[in-house]
Amino acid sequence: MHAARKLGRFLAPYWHWAVLAPLLMALEVSMDLAQPWLLQRIIDQGIARSDMNLVISTGLLMASVAVIGLVGGIGCGIFTVLAGQNFGADLRGTLFRKVQALSFGNLDRLETGGLITRLTNDVTQVQEAVMMLLRVMVRVPLLLIGSLIMATITSPQLALVFVVLIPIVLAALIWIINRTFPMFSEVQHRLDQLNTVLQENLAGIRVVKAFARSDHELERFGRANDHLMEQNILAVRTSAVTMPFMMLTLNAGIVAVIWFGGLQVTVGGLQVGQLIAFINYLAQTLMSLMMISMLVMRFARAEASAERIQEVLDSRPDLAFQTQPADLVALRGRIVFDHVTFGYAANGHDPVLKDVSFVAEPGQTIALLGATGAGKSSLVNLIPRFYDVTAGCVTIDGVDVRAIDETMLRQTVGAALQESILFSGTIRDNIRYGRPDASDAEVIAAAKMAQAHEFTSNFPDGYETIVGQRGVNLSGGQKQRLAIARVLLAQPTVLILDDSTSAVDIETEARIQAALASLPEQPTQVVVAQRISTVLRADRILVLDDGRVVAEGTHSELLESSPIYREIYSSQMDTATAVVPHE
Repeated sequence: MHAARKLGRFLAPYWHWAVLAPLLMALEVSMDLAQPWLLQRIIDQGIARSDMNLVISTGLLMASVAVIGLVGGIGCGIFTVLAGQNFGADLRGTLFRKVQALSFGNLDRLETGGLITRLTNDVTQVQEAVMMLLRVMVRVPLLLIGSLIMATITSPQLALVFVVLIPIVLAALIWIINRTFPMFSEVQHRLDQLNTVLQENLAGIRVVKAFARSDHELERFGRANDHLMEQNILAVRTSAVTMPFMMLTLNAGIVAVIWFGGLQVTVGGLQVGQLIAFINYLAQTLMSLMMISMLVMRFARAEASAERIQEVLDSRPDLAFQTQPADLVALRGRIVFDHVTFGYAANGHDPVLKDVSFVAEPGQTIALLGATGAGKSSLVNLIPRFYDVTAGCVTIDGVDVRAIDETMLRQTVGAALQESILFSGTIRDNIRYGRPDASDAEVIAAAKMAQAHEFTSNFPDGYETIVGQRGVNLSGGQKQRLAIARVLLAQPTVLILDDSTSAVDIETEARIQAALASLPEQPTQVVVAQRISTVLRADRILVLDDGRVVAEGTHSELLESSPIYREIYSSQMDTATAVVPHE
């Protein structure tokens, strides 16, 4: 329960509710414990002596005790809900903030499906366990100990039955804990797998439909669903033996007490009321043990969830930003890659970039060209420090990006990445995402540069048009242009365009390039492209192959010196009629 104890700190702010709930539950339990004793009094002193006044007065007292117990139970329930729900809300909030603080490498390892499970199902499991802790875990020990004490006071001889029953029950509980905990851990792992399949399917439903792969996806989901079901059945089936075993123990105990107690009643060693009261206390004791078995199953699952939550909370971002970053007023945008090697594996094996070196002067446009998998996107991800280099360094204006304040670095470097991600809200909200305080005029100006103003104005609601989930009501080219407008509005010193016009026609792309060229303060641009037309007028083109820069120069220079570039060029352009731009 180590992980669960660590999460207990989230309950600390609500300690007053967490204290009141057990106190009120203690009141309810004490009232429950008084009932068999009062019943014994009615039978042995009232009915046996035909004292109706005692029967009536004790009956009224029992009713009063029941009402007091009811008040205690209701109050405990109210304060338990207050503490538990606030605990869950704080835990979810902290977990979400932690996810936002993690680096790309952490998120790659934890995976989206697993994080969704931890933020939802796992938090719910732990929250329900906390609420049970405040209510049932207080009730059960108090009822167990109180019933044992009252049973012993009622009949010390019959109380010897507990010496036999309790060790049997405890042995069963220990067996259940050892067996079910790893099973419920596997249940949560398989739930991760199911959520991953579900998330991938919903995100790529258009691809599924386009390739008529619904049957394949149904099979994938069915396998994950069946695996989860099988593990759940295994875990629940193992724990299901607990309840029948506890009932058998309870009934065996009651039979034994009635047998030996009945013998004592016949010889005058025990009164009928005492026997009935003892049976009630015995039932309360064993019912408490049965409730413990149920709690063990619940807490086994909650502990598995708590460990998964704690794994995220204990995660340290792969990127550690300086506590005292370099004292910089502004960055001009001179980018230097100095013998950079990078690999996604933490051990540095199988690098995707190998000994890359180049310089981009302020205001220059550097284009990256190469086959798929050459390392172009990996390279640009190092500039805003989404990942850290394995060897070498990346500097902006002579300062290692690892020494620059995170906020300043991300404000300096703006990126329109390969996948154009839009959020629910209006078009205006999406363009303003990086600068929420931007004026309407600035939003429109950015949209015009990105060639997004015309199609936006054609919508009935214009910039107030609601963007569907993940931009479902927009075309790929429209989403890309809005993503470019979003990054242009942020006015970065370094602008990364990672194949961000792939869904845009050549004419529109040319207008975007012309708009960027007309900016009064030219940002340093790093452009990843698949089309030659995108890179023709770049100040310098880097040709990447297998993670290395194999050629570098202007369009004209590369046509003469680089076979790879000529091959790419000839595959896309009619070399007989192509016009080489003037340098």
